[in-house]
Amino acid sequence: MKKVFIIAEAGVNHNGSLKLAYKLVDAAVEAQADAIKFQTFKTEKLVTKTAKQADYQKKNIGEVSSQFDMLKKLELSYHDFKQLKQYCDEKDIIFLSTPFDLESVYFLIHELELPVMKVPSGEITNAPYLYEIAKQGIRVILSTGMATMEEIHLALAFLAYGYSGNSSISLKEAKSFYETKEAKTLLRNKVSILHCTTEYPTPVEDVNLNVVDGMKKEFNLPIGLSDHSEGILIPIAAVAKGVSIIEKHFTLDKTLPGPDHVASLEPAQLKEMVQSIRVIESSLGEEKKKPLKRELKNKEVARKSLVAAKSIKAGDMFTKENLTIKRPGTGIAPYHYWNYLGEKSDKDYEEDEVIND
Repeated sequence: MKKVFIIAEAGVNHNGSLKLAYKLVDAAVEAQADAIKFQTFKTEKLVTKTAKQADYQKKNIGEVSSQFDMLKKLELSYHDFKQLKQYCDEKDIIFLSTPFDLESVYFLIHELELPVMKVPSGEITNAPYLYEIAKQGIRVILSTGMATMEEIHLALAFLAYGYSGNSSISLKEAKSFYETKEAKTLLRNKVSILHCTTEYPTPVEDVNLNVVDGMKKEFNLPIGLSDHSEGILIPIAAVAKGVSIIEKHFTLDKTLPGPDHVASLEPAQLKEMVQSIRVIESSLGEEKKKPLKRELKNKEVARKSLVAAKSIKAGDMFTKENLTIKRPGTGIAPYHYWNYLGEKSDKDYEEDEVIND
């Protein structure tokens, strides 16, 4: 089985502090996550000055004047991200970041040379953004919180069209191209999808893990989970369902001020999650059932054979009275019980002797 790719989502849990961001990198490395992911944005290009906060943001940090004011305090500069990327390289952990505006897209791709772009749930209907990312030829991990299946198909259509290199773009052209074999091939080589519920924290009854199975059938692409539930149980269960990516928010301290800390894991929990996922994925094995080498030594001990229930002389017929089934499994398999009834024995058998003629 291919190793599950685990993304430790730092997001904006650095609270606008580069020093805190470095500590988050250290925690992700200690937990042995595959990657750490931040969020890159210019507040002025992301949100209007009057946009309201989400309810969970108000609950988690209290109501401020606007989303703009909240996000401005959580913004890191491009220079900060260059330093963070360099620090991640030194620590041998993959640096990822989600861009929330096109300027940040180009910065992450062309200046930081990221290997993959994580598209957040809120941008799944942002067709120009999706098209521009795909035009760069970079791989994409697409989060799908709040989305319908139709909206996911549309997002994939614009990604496929961007990968195709076509410069003339419209909804009609993208949808038409999406139906082609070329589009499916481009997406299969470039795109993974994350099931996600956009609520912080997500109640367990709203996680809806069975969507993973539906997405596998619907899109024929690698499916993962971006999890916002409390604790580590849900991502571990998702690995048992065969997801290929797990993304989970983490923080240094859940009590820190900020919109996402309360729905995040602390470092010890993150480490436990990673370790548990590695155990679960190693236990999954193959889809085809077959005896394993470790089992074979127990086969003769645990299985049964045809056995003489009492003394049998050569020429006697096997009957229900003189033929029984017991361990060990070194003789005739019980499948053949009915074939022996009414047949003559070729040799003498003592009571409890395994039948082998």
